[in-house]
Amino acid sequence: MDLKERDALGDSADSHWYYVSKASMVARLLPTPPRNILDVGAGLGWFSRWFLTHGYGTHATCVDPGYESESEEDLGDGRRMSFVRSIDRTEADLVLLMDVLEHVDDDVALLREYWEKAPPGAVFVITVPAFEFLWSSHDDYLEHRRRYTRTRLANTIRAAGAEPRLLHYYFGAIFPVAGAVRLLKRKSKERNSDMRPVPAPLNALLTVVCKLEARLTRWNRLAGLTVVAQFTKPDVRPALHSSIRTQVPVDHAGS
Repeated sequence: MDLKERDALGDSADSHWYYVSKASMVARLLPTPPRNILDVGAGLGWFSRWFLTHGYGTHATCVDPGYESESEEDLGDGRRMSFVRSIDRTEADLVLLMDVLEHVDDDVALLREYWEKAPPGAVFVITVPAFEFLWSSHDDYLEHRRRYTRTRLANTIRAAGAEPRLLHYYFGAIFPVAGAVRLLKRKSKERNSDMRPVPAPLNALLTVVCKLEARLTRWNRLAGLTVVAQFTKPDVRPALHSSIRTQVPVDHAGS
């Protein structure tokens, strides 16, 4: 979670439908429960904290060069979080890049760095904002560099030396309304985030709708606010291709 968004959401951040739904969706993509989590560009570490407190893993390392200092946090019951500026290597079996790649100039280099540092068998999960035509003041406020399609994210992953296994959109159920709002905001000169506290009944409704969508989202190749990818580092690293293939892969799961 971005610090700017935390400030905008205030006390409602921990129960906000957007984050709770996204975390639940990612949990459905995991082939096995993780033990150790590496959260790249973690910011406040919201997603790592959610996973640990919901029984997914016992230790999370949150990496972010923006931390003023490195620290440890004990969550109890043997669960802990580490906040560090960088790592040389990791033994994590789950690597998260939650809305991170869109913030950096060279997304391929960042992904390749952690692909090379991760051990064989590590599961990667990536989320990024979808579709350049949805660019608005929300993206300017959060200092995004780009938005993605399935094809663009697939090309980024392959250029880093990996191969996506699952690649789909999420938040398709709210895409028509949210997309319309984003397009209307393009005329606004005010830079702010779309993340806002919402009334409890609406927050509960949106949470239920998006959690229901999460059961089917791996088959969504059409549209959504977020692009999601999942893949695993093999025991033997595949040879790098001399050029980037442009076709989007057929998802193995559910195909």
